[in-house]
Amino acid sequence: MRRQGYRESTTHFSVKSLIWVAKRTNLLEPEIVKAYLASAKTSESRKRKLVEDLARFYRFKNIPFDRPRYKRIDKIPFIPLETEVEQLVSGMSRKGSAFLQLRETGMRCGEAWNLKWKDIDFEKGAVNVSPEKNSNARQLKVSNRLIAMLNGLPRKYDMIFRNPDISPIESIEHFRRNFIKRRERLAQNLQNPRINAITFHTLRHFKATMEYKRTKDILWVQKILGHKSVLNTMRYTHLVNFEGDEYVCKVARTVDEARNLIEEGFDHVTDIGDMKLFRKRK
Repeated sequence: MRRQGYRESTTHFSVKSLIWVAKRTNLLEPEIVKAYLASAKTSESRKRKLVEDLARFYRFKNIPFDRPRYKRIDKIPFIPLETEVEQLVSGMSRKGSAFLQLRETGMRCGEAWNLKWKDIDFEKGAVNVSPEKNSNARQLKVSNRLIAMLNGLPRKYDMIFRNPDISPIESIEHFRRNFIKRRERLAQNLQNPRINAITFHTLRHFKATMEYKRTKDILWVQKILGHKSVLNTMRYTHLVNFEGDEYVCKVARTVDEARNLIEEGFDHVTDIGDMKLFRKRK
């Protein structure tokens, strides 16, 4: 996979998948492996990914493999409440909170993980995203809140989040384990198991869905996410019925108050005299 130009993280997790199969059945016997997959209690999407890893492995070993057919099953996305996202961000370490706050950009986890200090334009309040997965490079506006959170982090390395002294895989695995521990503790303290379902990919999906709800502009969402094709964007953007949702409503009497509310994610609803009314989904 390295010779074929696959990313190190893709190679790492493909090998982990093969090890997972090898611990449960005879990896060198494709028909036995297929029988195991047929009875395994795991999702169709997971089986589909395993088949891709197995097919690559069997090609490498020159072992014939008649691939079983598992289809990707589209599910209604889990979209957390804004309050749940805020609780998760607040419950992390300084670095973890800043990392999760990058949710406001809609960038991928790998794109956020590989950010360098030089990618942040503190004067303009923007971040330059180096794409992965054949996406488009893009510059995204960020809030004053995120700029302040980034300014509060130490600048020991060129990388903002990753420790370059250890391997990229080891570094992100350490970060992921700490994130899961803190998330589980927070979900238990708040007695809200939904928080355990929030991942960085969930936050990207959340951004795409909420941005589409706000603008109704699929091309704008495509630009934010960096997709080459709008068809990929449509997989992230689901028409969710927000009727009956609860909102936080606030009033702005000055330009500065209005600007701050917009930076916090509030949408302008209407004007009453000199006052502007804003709301944000809870």
